Amino acid sequence: MSAGKKAVIAIAGNPNSGKTTLFNALTGLHQRVGNWRGVTVEKKTGSLEVGDTLIEVVDLPGIYSLSSYSEDEKIARDYILSHEASLVINIVDASNLERNLFLTLNLLEMHVPVIVALNMVDLARKKGLTIDHKALSATLGVPVVPLSAINRGDVDRLKKELPALIGSTKPVALKVGYPEIVENAIGELETRFRDIALELNAAPRWLALKILEGDEHFLRQVTRLGAIKEEEITALLQGIERQLKDGADSLIASGRYEFIAAAVKECRAAAQSKRKPHGAGGALDKLVLNRFLGIPIFLLIMYLLFWVVIKVGGAFIDFFDISFGALFVDGFSRLLESIGSPSWLTAILAGGVGAGIQTVATFLPIMFMMFFMLALLEDSGYMSRAAFVMDRALRAIGLPGKAFIPMIVGFGCSVPAIMATRTLENKRDRYLTVFMVPFMSCGARLPVYALFGAAFFPNSSGLIVLSIYLVGVLLAVGTGFMLKKTLFKGESAPFIMELPPYHVPRLLDLFKHSWMRLKMFALRAGRVIILAVALLGILNSIGTDGSFGNQDQENSVLSVVGKAITPVFSPMGIDRDNWPATVGLFTGLFAKEAVVGTLTGLYGQLDAAENSERDSGPEGAAEESEPWSLGAELLAALQSIPEAFSGLAESILDPLGLSLVSGDEEAVAESVETDIGIFASMRNHFKNNSHAAYAYLLFVLIYFPCLAALGALVREVGPLFGWIAVVYLTVLAWITSTLYYQISSGGQIVWIGVALLLLAGIILFFSALKKKMILDQ
Repeated sequence: MSAGKKAVIAIAGNPNSGKTTLFNALTGLHQRVGNWRGVTVEKKTGSLEVGDTLIEVVDLPGIYSLSSYSEDEKIARDYILSHEASLVINIVDASNLERNLFLTLNLLEMHVPVIVALNMVDLARKKGLTIDHKALSATLGVPVVPLSAINRGDVDRLKKELPALIGSTKPVALKVGYPEIVENAIGELETRFRDIALELNAAPRWLALKILEGDEHFLRQVTRLGAIKEEEITALLQGIERQLKDGADSLIASGRYEFIAAAVKECRAAAQSKRKPHGAGGALDKLVLNRFLGIPIFLLIMYLLFWVVIKVGGAFIDFFDISFGALFVDGFSRLLESIGSPSWLTAILAGGVGAGIQTVATFLPIMFMMFFMLALLEDSGYMSRAAFVMDRALRAIGLPGKAFIPMIVGFGCSVPAIMATRTLENKRDRYLTVFMVPFMSCGARLPVYALFGAAFFPNSSGLIVLSIYLVGVLLAVGTGFMLKKTLFKGESAPFIMELPPYHVPRLLDLFKHSWMRLKMFALRAGRVIILAVALLGILNSIGTDGSFGNQDQENSVLSVVGKAITPVFSPMGIDRDNWPATVGLFTGLFAKEAVVGTLTGLYGQLDAAENSERDSGPEGAAEESEPWSLGAELLAALQSIPEAFSGLAESILDPLGLSLVSGDEEAVAESVETDIGIFASMRNHFKNNSHAAYAYLLFVLIYFPCLAALGALVREVGPLFGWIAVVYLTVLAWITSTLYYQISSGGQIVWIGVALLLLAGIILFFSALKKKMILDQ
């Protein structure tokens, strides 16, 4: 390749083959993260310069073959067929050569330029396996580069060779030996597909193989283009099966594995006496995969993961909250006022957009810690073991074992839990888990539970809170079963379990990986969060008289809207004059703990108005506030870090923060930073009705999480399914709360009927939507 040119290369390989490690080593921090067009599967691209050559690198999803079964395989197949890449680097795990070479043959039969990066040669040597890469290269007909993706010297050598490899590597005419009748069928189809193969960007022989393998996507294409009729293909396949007593797809797979076995035998000299299949990794697996110890060890690791993400990551939340609030809300507001900005513009830019940026910033530390811990589990090799241990339990609702991890994280915060669903390879599994995660009661809801527990259930507040958590888990499981039978009906992905060797992850790679994902969250989900928070913040600030600065006031537009829709909540025990409870649900969209502040502010105003005749003393006797200082705020932000870490050790025994729950009103008021008078106000406005209070808690548990979680939802499953999830959670919250209140308080049968009809309507809607999706495909 001549100097000054640009080139694109793609990296393809099995999961756990070191593909992403090689991508990170080649591109460093020059990476971009997005989604593949039309889907929510992550797309990572990067770049590197070698001399005067700028090379763009595309990290394809981890796959085992190039079929049309999974979304990842379709993405990789379509990208390779687009011929955007001048070269495909097929990374192969040298310690597991037989399995990895199946994808290699798929790529070579596509007739695209391929080189093989023989990774983990150091690990193979430790197992007593010596691979002759030159012999393997001669057998496959393509360059084979031995390396260890974590070895800087090996990666640098590959970098230097890339321009020459891009220019010199050509597609090879590799022919795997199939049974004669299969070869005859391939030849017949190859001849008929020569013209349409150009239109489909596919090699005629490879296209013929896909038809014989029963690939529905290409079957539709070739029949649509008139190259062959479906009946002719059926007759051809039946003829093969009649003569060889086996399907063409099985015969093709067997032919490939026979080729691989011969190639491996040719290139590998195994020192059997030195092989160590049961070394340190084998000893560890005897523990972590043990039928009795596996689940306790898994739960312990999940407990530690939860604690690190929520408590260690959470120790930095106040720092980001205070510092970003000082810079983008208070400081920005004062700056705008100093230059004579009108109050409405200040409210929009500082109180709206600035508050949105502040909200996004508060999630950065726990998001980074979550990405870091997931990368640690993935790179160390434990993630696959975790999936194996929990797979049987979760298969009952059609989910793989890996789905347990996002659900555990969900008890701390829904945002990182939703983002953690990216560890699930199958789209159906990912979407189903995203719908279930919000039912895991996040830590932000706990102050609300504690407040209502102390006010209405002082002698059993702990049991009340525990029951709320259990209801959430039961609803998650119920949702999983229902969606499995309706919206996400279909076969689960086949359980193919690969246990990669254990590794000691490189700290630098973990930080790079975490940083890239954090940047993606901030730039993509962050935009949705900022917009939503800004809109809600403006509605909470603007008054019915056009004034601004009316947060949590009776005359704010948000409060007026809350008053108007309060009758909708009357079937769950919210009276019309208890409209602050409705407004609290709206402000809970900022963060669920905001419900406490809203109830305190609005109930306080109503009580003050009712008792105004008793007021004595001028209102101006309020304590003077200290002058605001940006330096003081930033100092307070820094001081919050050691303060947060000071209680870290104790939190390891109570990562959920359940010590907050108590019947002691004074202790709870101090913990949630509110006035002790709130308890009497709550009892007064809820008419001392504990059934209505519990129904309200059920609604807080179920209705869709905060706006940050909404941003993550839309980011992961797209706007359509994101909003479907929002509506489903909100309607289900009303149904559950109404059913509980009407049944427990001996209410009206009509509302029980309405709730049950709504529930049936949801099920019918999901079933109808599934049918429409099938028809549209």
